[in-house]
Amino acid sequence: MTADLTFILLALLTIVPAIWVVFSPNIVHAGFALLFTLLGAAGLYAFMGADFIAVTQLMVYVGGVLVLVLFTVMMTRVPHGEKRRRGLDRFVPAAVFAALTFAVLYKVVTAVEWGGVAQMAQPTVAVIGTNLMTNYIFPFEYVSLVLLAAMIGAAILIRESKPRDAQPEDESEVQS
Repeated sequence: MTADLTFILLALLTIVPAIWVVFSPNIVHAGFALLFTLLGAAGLYAFMGADFIAVTQLMVYVGGVLVLVLFTVMMTRVPHGEKRRRGLDRFVPAAVFAALTFAVLYKVVTAVEWGGVAQMAQPTVAVIGTNLMTNYIFPFEYVSLVLLAAMIGAAILIRESKPRDAQPEDESEVQS
């Protein structure tokens, strides 16, 4: 009974804010609703025993992607004088896509045999960590070097360029 209640609460924590994301007219509110949707998904992963995926969901999506999206939205200036399309015709393409998606999901759910027996989930973090540090150490280190090179390249690209032979225009540039 407790497991069913936990699942229902986590499912509601995922679905209700997702609906809020879709129908919210304010993009900042939609971003914060997406936070709760992603937290609910991480909770569902943890509930199913996929602890590594749950932590990855929190670190990557909630900790990185969502924060980046919210900062981008908050720093973007949108002109208030724009005319928006009014009427139901702007919802037709999305409604058609949603109906097709739900039809495919319905077909998949009804075609699968759901008579399996639930088994206790095994922790995955120890196995993944052991594999990363033994069997897959070279690819792991290679990817870390590629990411380091990408970070250095990004820092070089965004650094303000100033010609080396340029003379300072006033005394304040010489002292700093």
